Amino acid sequence: MNALSEQILSELRRLLSEMSDGGRVGPSVYDTARALWFHGNVTGRQDAYAWLLAQQQADGGWGSADFSRFRHAPTWAALLALQRAGSLPGVADAVQAATQFLQRQPDPYAHAVPEDAPIGAELILPQLCGEAASLLGDVAFPRHPALLPLRQACMVKLGTVATLPSGHPLLHSWEAWGTSPTTAFPDDDGSIGISPAATAAWRAYAVTQASTPQLGRADEYLQMASRATRSGIEGVIPNVWPINVFEPCWSLYTLHLAGLFAHPALAEAVRVIVAQLDARLGVRGLGPALHFAADADDTAVALCVLRLAGRDPAVDALRQFEIGELFVTFPGERNSSVSTNIHALHALRLLGKPAVGTSAYVEANRNPHGLWENEKWHVSWLYPTAHAVAALAQGKRQWRDERALAALLLAQRDDGGWGAGRASTFEETAYALFTLHVMDGSEEPTGRRRIAQAVARAREWMLARHAAHALPQTPLWIGKELYCPTRVVRVAELAGLWLALRWGRRVPAEGAEATP
Repeated sequence: MNALSEQILSELRRLLSEMSDGGRVGPSVYDTARALWFHGNVTGRQDAYAWLLAQQQADGGWGSADFSRFRHAPTWAALLALQRAGSLPGVADAVQAATQFLQRQPDPYAHAVPEDAPIGAELILPQLCGEAASLLGDVAFPRHPALLPLRQACMVKLGTVATLPSGHPLLHSWEAWGTSPTTAFPDDDGSIGISPAATAAWRAYAVTQASTPQLGRADEYLQMASRATRSGIEGVIPNVWPINVFEPCWSLYTLHLAGLFAHPALAEAVRVIVAQLDARLGVRGLGPALHFAADADDTAVALCVLRLAGRDPAVDALRQFEIGELFVTFPGERNSSVSTNIHALHALRLLGKPAVGTSAYVEANRNPHGLWENEKWHVSWLYPTAHAVAALAQGKRQWRDERALAALLLAQRDDGGWGAGRASTFEETAYALFTLHVMDGSEEPTGRRRIAQAVARAREWMLARHAAHALPQTPLWIGKELYCPTRVVRVAELAGLWLALRWGRRVPAEGAEATP
């Protein structure tokens, strides 16, 4: 076990030291399909089309069958892209199966827009429906009527603006509304809104209108984004890139949840990242990437990390996102995010600032079992629950939550893992352990024995599935479809396993529990 613990620390140290390349994100069906559509020419992209075909599920759709709400965008996009590649083997059957899938699927936007709808759904899905209708004729596809008024209102707003500033949140979905390359310009990384799909669309329009000066930067960006997927296939791209703020922020925050933030073996790598965040955080806050709009979520987690590292950052950068007693992720967003407010609460408590309203909001957004599940950035209830418990317990030595503990233990699967879908996942099991780690510190002996038994079962499950330097595969994060920020998830997996291995030898203080 000691050898494995050292191996985990070594891999964590390597992951942290690599976080200067823009980030690692798994490949996206939606973005790859949209890029193929805008590229137009099958020649030179056969491998990307083959990859796209290989991702189709047995029922004809794309995306996880466990989370049907997130399958429309990738399936629409793949269907449209494959229409351009009819001569390739297997395409005709794939198109037929996809068409039947969309005809069978219930429309999740028939009457209302769910709270956890994918990013940009109100712009993207009506656009894809329109393209499919013009291409495939009068097929009985879902029409997503509840999204149409939202798209219309957004298009009216966009019609009043000649050019959006670099990094504006609406640029992330430019492929769904932009037609003129003059309405957007590549940022310093060469992207349109840190979106490969939006950048591919912008590039296609720029080529037709002879807007050549910045085409090279867009091309270079798409190549770098493709490399970030580690797929090795030209044209296969991620859902979002770069994530050079989000990735290091969430990774260090995760280390804190596992009691690893102050571990001596990680100290130098943590110090380098903290220094970068400290230099980058200004009065406007931080976004997921250096050249994207600031938001409350990334700003809050950055504040947490800096405070945990002994810095004293100003809270003003976060307060600008406060409206009444809530924090909005981005100004003008359609609905508030539970996890954004959880992170804001954690930051405020770490900084010793009042947070009565935010705390009340977080408490009020539990389900009947005392857990958190109404989340717009992650599909699993285990993610906001782990973060909420850490935030609520911050600064409260005897904080206890028997209802949430009982529900969490009950949710453990027979195999020892946890998961919101039909199977346990390493990532979600790690979140469960982070939650138990906080709860264990203030439990009575009986409760601690119950927790220890659950951890022992989880440890066996994780050990049976652990492999050094493995690449996470399960997309659980909500973008335009579900996606996987692979380094962020791998840090969580390793931190969760390290915590499980060290469980019997922990002590409450984070610095002390870092004993090798």
